[in-house]
Order: sequence, then structure tokens, then C-alpha cells
Amino acid sequence: MLDWVFLLVTGAVAWHALTHRNEDGENDIGHLLFGSIALLFFLRVLFVDILKLF
Repeated sequence: MLDWVFLLVTGAVAWHALTHRNEDGENDIGHLLFGSIALLFFLRVLFVDILKLF
């Protein structure tokens, strides 16, 4: 159950951070950095802990 909550939270953080735009319509480097890190954690938990592929 905790893995699913973690996936929900990190997925939401990654989605928000990677699709966020500032007033000029550009991405901020901080949002891209933390979004990428959140996406890596999301994929690791999904493939290793839930699907048990690796």
C-alpha cells in the first residue's frame, strides 16, 4: 500500500515539475531537475518494487 501512495505522490510531483511553465512560457531548470529526480524514483519503485522486473 505504501508503494502505491509513493507512486501517486512522486508521479504528481514529476508531472507538475516537468510540465510547469513560467510567465514567459519557458521551463525553469529547478523544476526540470526535481521533476527528473521524481520521475527516476517513480520508475524505480514501479519496476523494482511493484512489477518486480529487476
